[in-house]
Amino acid sequence: MRLERLGPILGAEITDLDLGEITASNGFNEINDLINQHEVLVIRDQHLSADQQLTFGRLFGELAISPFSPRSATRPELIVLETNARSKQPLTDIWHSDETYKLEPPKLTILKALISPRLGGDTMFCSMRAAFNFLSDRMQGYLNGLTALHGFGRFRDLFETDLATLHEIEGRFPRANHPVVTLHPETSAPVLYVNRHFTERINEIPDEESRSILEFLLQQTARPEIQLRVKWEPGTVVIWDNRSVQHYAPADYWPQRRRMERVTIEGQQPIPASKNNRVVHYRIEVDDVSAELPADETGVARNYEFKEAGNEGS
Repeated sequence: MRLERLGPILGAEITDLDLGEITASNGFNEINDLINQHEVLVIRDQHLSADQQLTFGRLFGELAISPFSPRSATRPELIVLETNARSKQPLTDIWHSDETYKLEPPKLTILKALISPRLGGDTMFCSMRAAFNFLSDRMQGYLNGLTALHGFGRFRDLFETDLATLHEIEGRFPRANHPVVTLHPETSAPVLYVNRHFTERINEIPDEESRSILEFLLQQTARPEIQLRVKWEPGTVVIWDNRSVQHYAPADYWPQRRRMERVTIEGQQPIPASKNNRVVHYRIEVDDVSAELPADETGVARNYEFKEAGNEGS
């Protein structure tokens, strides 16, 4: 297995790897560690069947079943995303983390390309742990202890003529409140946890202030420094950390044909990133394991600090 970083903040491409051969005792821990470090992994030239993709996904945990996305008739955990000239233009051109309307949003997403358009059809990603680190110390402190309400967003429009089904789904998935800044459960990184698709308002402040602050936070995804763009080819698999990454799929390829298969892994309830109004301190070490700074540190790392091989003393 060989790895090449795709950007200074997030993203890595793995070659010389067959995901169909990964098992719990053979390669899984390495893949999981790389996801925690790079947030988005790109693996090309894969020949996973649908069952192999499901088996690989189950290594990370229980598979989620989406109440909104189109599913395989025989494998409800497999989401089939196909767009062509006869279908509607996709509604994926909005920054989001998957399914944050749930009390326990998904942990990871594994997306495989079967048919990709000749032009367009890329997917963009942004690191929300980087977005948090680019905020000022004062803004980081202000956000401590705040929560936000997450709803269905555009998904409600799918049921404008079927209110009975919408009400049934609302009963199963009542709107969720999540911390505005969460703590990644495996890396201890603080993550800015609001997104344009599902986040409706910040709860603890007046509506006008909520609209202004939320819009400012949502605009952080526009920073080129924290973005990654992936071009799809048949056989490309991308794994991303839904706990710290948002994605955006431009609809620039429609009406060309595009067919993808997606598996999502159940997650846990997001963890508040601060206690007693204290910001969690965090440093990324690119060539080592990510770690929280000592609790007695007084400064907040606003940007990422990189430790390159051979430059430890610089």
